[in-house]
Amino acid sequence: PLAVPDVLNHTWSMDFMHDQLNDGRTFRCFNVIDDFNREALAMEIDFSLPAERVIRTLDQIIEWRGRPSVLRCDNGPEFQSAALHQWASKHGIRIEFIQPGNPQQNAYIERYNRTVRYDLLAANGFESIEDSQSKATPWLWIYNNIRPNMSLGGITPRQKIALVA
Repeated sequence: PLAVPDVLNHTWSMDFMHDQLNDGRTFRCFNVIDDFNREALAMEIDFSLPAERVIRTLDQIIEWRGRPSVLRCDNGPEFQSAALHQWASKHGIRIEFIQPGNPQQNAYIERYNRTVRYDLLAANGFESIEDSQSKATPWLWIYNNIRPNMSLGGITPRQKIALVA
């Protein structure tokens, strides 16, 4: 069963999504959330997001947030890469892979992805990568600070942090 961590930074979940620009070109979104309070920690958007970009994004989050004990993810090639495994080992982070074909084992990020799909991606047309990034940044702030999260009892991810501080 998917347990809710009882502290911040215990388990982060990460996953990729795809969408298209108005001209039909496909882009990817790399999402990272903290399972404790469902806070969106990153949404990296680009045409290509190889393992090195995943590592760079995780390093950036760790700079301001601290490191997680566990990273939960599916079995995508970026997550299976030797580079990510070496990085995680160096930082003392365990990578926890879900079983193939069982997205419910990564339910927190899958639920978050659904919110991203409906509230951001489907609600906007994007002319360019820069346009998608410029719309994602304020959306993330609203998600974390204003939008009530029903799985948290109707409070925001930031309010959940304040309750345990």
